[in-house]
Amino acid sequence: MSSVSMFLRRAAAAALFLFCLVADAREALTAQRFMVAAAHPLAAEAGYAVLQLGGSALDAAVAVQMVLGLVEPESSGIGGGGFLLHWSEQEKKLRTYDGRETAPAAARPDRFLDAGKKPMEFYAAAVGGRSVGVPGVLRLLELAHRQHGRLPWSELLQYAIFAAEEGFIMSPRLHAVLERERFLQQDAFARKLYYGADGRAKPAGTRLVNRAYGATLRTLALEGVGAFYRGPIAADIVRAVRSHPKPGDLSEEDLAGYRALEREPVCGPYRQWRLCSMGPPSAGGVAVLQILGLLERVGFERAAPDSAAAVHLFAEAGRLAYADRARYLGDPDFVPVPVRKLLDGKYLDRRARLIGERAMREAAPGDTEANGTSHFSIADAQGNVVAMSSTIESQFGSRIMVRGFLL
Repeated sequence: MSSVSMFLRRAAAAALFLFCLVADAREALTAQRFMVAAAHPLAAEAGYAVLQLGGSALDAAVAVQMVLGLVEPESSGIGGGGFLLHWSEQEKKLRTYDGRETAPAAARPDRFLDAGKKPMEFYAAAVGGRSVGVPGVLRLLELAHRQHGRLPWSELLQYAIFAAEEGFIMSPRLHAVLERERFLQQDAFARKLYYGADGRAKPAGTRLVNRAYGATLRTLALEGVGAFYRGPIAADIVRAVRSHPKPGDLSEEDLAGYRALEREPVCGPYRQWRLCSMGPPSAGGVAVLQILGLLERVGFERAAPDSAAAVHLFAEAGRLAYADRARYLGDPDFVPVPVRKLLDGKYLDRRARLIGERAMREAAPGDTEANGTSHFSIADAQGNVVAMSSTIESQFGSRIMVRGFLL
């Protein structure tokens, strides 16, 4: 075992049981050399350990995501998709990477319609094989690591492997989500891992061991990401999707053909700054830039932060942006997406005039991502920065568990 692997495994051993079971409020933190912000302390610790070894922000991102898939399975993992932004300080260049899930080739337009040709109730559509697309997180990280990684891929998985095989402490958040969850126990592996014999979620503070996930990561460390998209792992994924009582369309050919993509970022002005984010097929970047553009036009800066006026203006700008999101945004590989028009100053001027002192009569429908998404940010000692959002869509995704991870 290399010295890097030994360091990461020792770091994991040191941190594994140092988990605060009581949530507490903390002041904002700063750092001089490098920093990691993630949704779970073990994930942040994994990234920090990589940065201590001289790894890049992207190296740390790989380690963070692998741990999140273990300790925060309700939100993200290698069975889902994601978007990643990378700032290269040396090049002064922002790159964005698309690793979102893609639909199976056999997907049909009526896949989520019931017998009466009406849209299915949300959980009827989300739970089971029909909602599973081709996972993109691993191809996304592989592509970005080839361009921006410093440490070997195999080393970056060691922290998560150790935590999976030795066990980690269930957080109060995971326990609370499991207590509310209605469908996960339908999966035998998930039921044994997260629930007791009485059918109740195991209590916060329980040590959870997921050796199946550790074994999967060992394969990916030894053979590379390709082992996920071809061979026994891919076959098991397809078998689980197609044998489910609510089967899906995913095939081994779908997995073998998946590619992550580098895309152009979407940027726009706000006051004296130029802000950039992920462009389509992500809808978030365009929506955020629209909201900020609208707020700049309606005097938002004059409203006190906690005032009713500030809340009103923010809510109305959000409603307008989400109306455009629902109408115009999609996958640019399949539909034209008018990003420039949506962010055009004159267009935003017209939209801002719709915001008055009272709420608009009609509100755009919101979406319910619940606990199905995670985000982390990393800055390394060289000034490079990574921001990544990864998701398994709804809470616990499709509720199908394969080899220790959720689809």
